[in-house]
Amino acid sequence: MDGRQLVAAGRQWAAELGFSQIGVGGIDLASAEPGLRAWLEAGFHGSMSYMARHGMVRARPAELVPGTASVISARMDYLPRAGAARWREREAARLADPAQAVVSLYARGRDYHKVLRGRLQQLADRLAAAVGPFGHRVFSDSAPVLEVELATRCGLGWRGKHTLALARAAGSMFFLGEIFVDLELPADRPLAAHCGSCTACIDICPTRAIVAPYRVDARRCISYLTIEHAGPIPPELRALVGNHVYGCDDCQRACPWNKYARRSPLPDFDERAGLGDAALLALWRWDEPEFLRRTEGNPIRRIGYARWRRNLAVALGNALAGGADAPARAAWRAALAAALPAADALVAEHIAWALQQAPAG
Repeated sequence: MDGRQLVAAGRQWAAELGFSQIGVGGIDLASAEPGLRAWLEAGFHGSMSYMARHGMVRARPAELVPGTASVISARMDYLPRAGAARWREREAARLADPAQAVVSLYARGRDYHKVLRGRLQQLADRLAAAVGPFGHRVFSDSAPVLEVELATRCGLGWRGKHTLALARAAGSMFFLGEIFVDLELPADRPLAAHCGSCTACIDICPTRAIVAPYRVDARRCISYLTIEHAGPIPPELRALVGNHVYGCDDCQRACPWNKYARRSPLPDFDERAGLGDAALLALWRWDEPEFLRRTEGNPIRRIGYARWRRNLAVALGNALAGGADAPARAAWRAALAAALPAADALVAEHIAWALQQAPAG
């Protein structure tokens, strides 16, 4: 096969493996370096020190994997197969009920890192069977890679003002993965952007983390605060977290293009019991063994039990502040107070804060 034939065959194999689309791009990302440098210098990466440590390697694929000549980018839709048609309305209703826990849609099933890397490797194996062994490495949010930059350069979409990749036929509810290859492959053409004057994602962000179009201050982002950040959630942001307990889809829910978001063809991203429709109090009652059992093979496990409890305590505090009926408030207060004596310092701080949020009287 020549390069074009190989890419055409790769598209078919990728579809058979559950990918929605693949594209091919070059490795010259020099024009992305000034923006990356400015973002790091502004401190917008927060406590994610690895971002600064890797520096410009993110924009230099051939430094990360010597010999890389092309990058194959892939997207995989992840809306759960059940109820995908009206996901935005369902999520809005859950967010409006302070007693409910909201877990980001992508985290309700199997850990996407494992799903994508495994299937990307299968795709690489098929390519190798067609052309012989070649140098390659597969990635999915697992190395210093400018995933959105690579995806937009090879036609998988454009960068939205929330900084995520957007596709006209699929919105932004998809994962990205890459195969760095030492093959010279014909590159796809990038797409024009179609956000226009829309600012829906900026306007809806509860913490105003999207500080400008195409610029996110991670330190204010609910996804960062509930997942990446290991310490206390800043007190001034706790009330704004609402009932999000792991991640946040608000900017994506508001995006008009996500009316075209697609459900996953794979069972891997089906919602696990307790992660798509659970009450805060039900999740608070999990002890650590149950947390570990329920999150086995799921991305939530990576934050650990203490951060999980920290997030739930904040959400319960916000529920108390929301003025629910007296029996509900009494149950939340009792559950929080019972956990306080044995809590570690991180969780205890957030429990104490939560108990202070109940209206007087």
